[in-house]
Amino acid sequence: MAVFAKQTVSIILGGGAGSRLYPLTASRSKPAVPIAGKYRLVDIPISNCINSNLNRIFVLTQFNSASLNQHIKNTYHFSAFSSGFVDILAAEQTPDNPGWFQGTADAVRQSLRHLAKMDFEYVLILSGDQLYQMDFSDMIEAHKKSGAALTIATIPVTDREAPEFGILKSNADQVITSFVEKPKKEILQDWVSDTGTVMQSQGRNYLASMGIYIFNKEILYEFLNEVHPTATDFGKEIIPDSISNYKVLSYQYEGYWTDIGNIYSFFEANISLTDEMPQFNLFDSTQTVYTRSRMLPPAKISGTIIKHAIVAEGSIIHAASITKSVIGIRSRIGKDTVIKNTYIMGCDYYETMDQINQKNENGQPIVGIGERCVIEDAIIDKNCSIGNDVQIKGGTHLEKIDHPLYTIKDGIVVVKKGAVIPNGFII
Repeated sequence: MAVFAKQTVSIILGGGAGSRLYPLTASRSKPAVPIAGKYRLVDIPISNCINSNLNRIFVLTQFNSASLNQHIKNTYHFSAFSSGFVDILAAEQTPDNPGWFQGTADAVRQSLRHLAKMDFEYVLILSGDQLYQMDFSDMIEAHKKSGAALTIATIPVTDREAPEFGILKSNADQVITSFVEKPKKEILQDWVSDTGTVMQSQGRNYLASMGIYIFNKEILYEFLNEVHPTATDFGKEIIPDSISNYKVLSYQYEGYWTDIGNIYSFFEANISLTDEMPQFNLFDSTQTVYTRSRMLPPAKISGTIIKHAIVAEGSIIHAASITKSVIGIRSRIGKDTVIKNTYIMGCDYYETMDQINQKNENGQPIVGIGERCVIEDAIIDKNCSIGNDVQIKGGTHLEKIDHPLYTIKDGIVVVKKGAVIPNGFII
């Protein structure tokens, strides 16, 4: 597998403006959004690469990239005796191309010149907003053995999920024969695949593209610079044409995978980590999720009843109860507060005792969650100051709204980064 690693360069797509994840993307790029209380979304594909012995990694981004740049700079350092790196490639104007990235294919095309002097045979292209654990070395081996020009990672999905993805069909040799982007439900019966007995028993009869691709170097350059010099998107333009003219392999993956494209999927992905046996396993030492090392004290918990929760380091908790919730780094939660089905991202810093005392004297909320609060079905972004006796209760009965302090989407209340919620406030 080490040979494949030396032959492969990984490119992680940072995505567009991330409007469906607003307000979490109001001041940060999508890959920089905090997940699981202590990580960032970009840590997932980077960790999968490192665990697969792939250590030459580029991250492409153009929107709100400052916090992403800082996170990567402070996190990923390889040995001086290693050729490994994680580098940011931000959209830039050049004499040849004065525009921004126009899509996934255009982003990779504009970045190819940075790869020109590197020695590699394969390019692994990944998305920056998916949650999964995968050994790419197995996929690269399958790609090389098949002699394919392109391999697409695929995952079996149900008929409810299929219209959200690119759906394909393959023959007995796993060579893809046809592809349709986001098919309508009326034609789904024509796209049923033999996904295997286990997958079929779960109603997962359709092969969906995961947005994970392995290209032969020459083919990628040929596609982007010669065959489709104006194509902007892999899924809509490059993939359908490549299936018609080249050998394209389907690499079927059957583990946990979710595309974090909107607030609801982001919320569900985080809350599901509190399950008794979560599908995404943070505790597997063979599939470590890497992130920034912080010199934080352990969490301090006083008199709180905790059921099915993740509590990150550096937290100071006096709550009455925490149920089915993720509590992020440096979280402060006051006495008699009830947290249920909520993701609290935590804080980037601690307030000093002098700052806390001064705010208490002035009747101002301190950074964290106050006393006697009830918070349910919500996401609390970083560095929020929520006063005492605040009630935040999400639910499907709530209408979609964008308030200066919070946003409601799919019944989930998202308190905006750095928001100050006064005492007694009710949502």
